[in-house]
Amino acid sequence: MADDSVIRSPVPGVFYRRPDPGSPPFVEEGDEVEPGTVVGLVEVMKQFHELRSESSGRVRGFTVDNEDVVNAGDTVVELDGAG
Repeated sequence: MADDSVIRSPVPGVFYRRPDPGSPPFVEEGDEVEPGTVVGLVEVMKQFHELRSESSGRVRGFTVDNEDVVNAGDTVVELDGAG
């Protein structure tokens, strides 16, 4: 059973909170997200994969920093009130 209160990386790679260095983050702590909201990117071998929320809720926080290496299945974002 999926845990709707977290967003996990589907692939290993480098996590980015913003689309490019000059842009604002996709989401910040406290922001509301809906299913399909992009919360970050994971880069693997020069290809970028959008990391999307599968449920609605409020972003409680990030468990990794921008440009941290993540593994497939690692929790990246925690949500409050997910459902």
